[in-house]
Amino acid sequence: MRRRKVVTLTILAVVIVIVYFGMTTVKSYIKTIEASLDQIKNTPISDVDLSQVADGVYTGSCHVFPVTAEVKVAVEDHRISSIELTKHISGRGSKAEVIPSRVVEAQTLTVDAVSGATYSSMIILRAIENALNSANR
Repeated sequence: MRRRKVVTLTILAVVIVIVYFGMTTVKSYIKTIEASLDQIKNTPISDVDLSQVADGVYTGSCHVFPVTAEVKVAVEDHRISSIELTKHISGRGSKAEVIPSRVVEAQTLTVDAVSGATYSSMIILRAIENALNSANR
């Protein structure tokens, strides 16, 4: 009986230690993700001088876990004629999928982020910025 109690308490102690270290690791991981996302949110998107972008279709992407965006940006006569969002892994940020049409309509990257989908909005804008900047390379 005493041996059974010792084994049970030992197993319980091991489980508590594993759960504690597991939760500590998860907390650290979440803080790292939040820091990356905050960095994206707080880094301004640079507007691209479309007069310097030749006609063509340019691809761009941006990935900051847990959000990924890939786009194809078509430029005609120094204007953005279309933006296709080819990949968007967003979690709860699917509302941001209107960003490409807003950019085409405004002909600028300085459009407002979608409320409730700020991170996805910024990642999509960064992917568009990367695509347009690839035209100048």
